[in-house]
Amino acid sequence: MTVTARESTALRDALAMVAPGQPLRDGLDRVLKANRGALVVVGDDPAVLSICSGGFLLDAEFTPQRLSELAKMDGAVILAPDCSRIARANVHLMPRASIPTTETGTRHRTAERVARSIDVPVISVSAAMSVISVYRNDRRHMLQPIGRLIDRADQALATLHRFRSRFDVAMNSLSSLEVEDTVSVGDVVAVLQSAEMVQRIAAEARDHLIELGDDGRLVRLQLAELVDGVAPALRLVLQDYLQNPGPSPTARVSMIDQVLETLSSLPTDELVDGRRVAEVLGLPFSPGDLHTGLEPRGYRVLHRLPRFSDAVIERIVERFANLQEIMRASLGELEQVDGVGAATARSVKEGLSRLAEASILDRYQ
Repeated sequence: MTVTARESTALRDALAMVAPGQPLRDGLDRVLKANRGALVVVGDDPAVLSICSGGFLLDAEFTPQRLSELAKMDGAVILAPDCSRIARANVHLMPRASIPTTETGTRHRTAERVARSIDVPVISVSAAMSVISVYRNDRRHMLQPIGRLIDRADQALATLHRFRSRFDVAMNSLSSLEVEDTVSVGDVVAVLQSAEMVQRIAAEARDHLIELGDDGRLVRLQLAELVDGVAPALRLVLQDYLQNPGPSPTARVSMIDQVLETLSSLPTDELVDGRRVAEVLGLPFSPGDLHTGLEPRGYRVLHRLPRFSDAVIERIVERFANLQEIMRASLGELEQVDGVGAATARSVKEGLSRLAEASILDRYQ
């Protein structure tokens, strides 16, 4: 069954409720330590109440201790949507028996059927297996031990660090090649591949961090540092090289969004195929040959200059055909651009000269 983005987001929200450091997780851990089971529904709207039978109205403030005590009874516990209050306890849930389920135990079958019929998180605690399962819509997630999650997050960070290094190398190389006017399709593809891999690995690490909760603070800081600047740089590369991007800035933004979505949906085996990535961007290349030359428009290099607005950069790029023409332009030609005065034109010339010198020095050191 295809998992929609909405379902994935709903499950992440549910996992955030039971992450370490949250009161609900503390209560669930207390239930497990007492070697008891539990069935918890997070939500007390009319749809939930319509399948409830028996039990008693509680409407008391939620505490981990209360949840642990109420789990001594066989029925389900109904919580407020924000887990701030315990609405009902010892409730018998009666979802439709026609709702399909892959579970075998009574508690787990009920949890899955409720989650599939009503859009609320349902949590099942198994005393026999000592596991906590979270159900949301058609998805089920079994909470992993903290130590295992930290190991996986560390592995993701190590892999992410390697791909971030590849991305930085590819970007530095692209900068030098742009100055030398020797950029090829393969050079652009290398940047896109490494950037997309960084973002995919980061997304996987974020899923671990959601489940880690407060225990993932240090990993979260490292992750933020490793992905910093990748997404904006990727968009600027697409602004420079995307073929037929559209007649207006708004159209270009829309086209870039579509390309990014297509790129993110590529299977890994297609992402590592440079020709497939080039096709997504509409880049010209010969079969089996990614050495076709390209000319950047100049967006990325101009954004590296300080104190230049997007509007000024847009007008400069529209005035000149590509980066090389911008670099060759005289002060007078730059001043003819709307919004570019003598001081701004001088800043552009001097800034581009410094970037060119720095890129060449970095390349040949």
